[in-house]
Amino acid sequence: MTYLLDANVFMAASRLHYGLDFCPAFWEWLIVANKDGRVFSIERVANEVQAGDDALAEWASSRGSEFFLKPDTALQSALGTLARWATSQQYEPAAISTFFQVADYYLVAHALAHKHVVVTHEVPASSTKRIKIPDACIGVGVRHMNPFEMLRRERARFILGRYQ
Repeated sequence: MTYLLDANVFMAASRLHYGLDFCPAFWEWLIVANKDGRVFSIERVANEVQAGDDALAEWASSRGSEFFLKPDTALQSALGTLARWATSQQYEPAAISTFFQVADYYLVAHALAHKHVVVTHEVPASSTKRIKIPDACIGVGVRHMNPFEMLRRERARFILGRYQ
């Protein structure tokens, strides 16, 4: 199984659960899982993460296109499929317009094009004011889960060593 991570996975991990300063094992696991071909994100997510001038932005900048995948030709068809789904729903025009401009649109389309699982902290919602990643995934048949489900499924283990 191959996972594509949403920007909120990196941001929440850095700010809340697995700070780069106190839980380097999480970040090392991401790097190893990426090298094993199991965990990726996309270039547009990297742009969002790198917009913050902090340690997370530096971490993301050092990963490159091996971690943050560039758009490819398979993406075009998937973008069209996702656009048709979004415009056929009851979302407000502003919600659709915004969705087409943000990384979420490209993340779900990339997952659709390459049969990846989207990993996000977002949950489905019935609002017509914003298209949430899980709703788009459900709409086009892309599997999604939260990061904790991914870590459990992958049997990630962060063993506490010596501590001070």
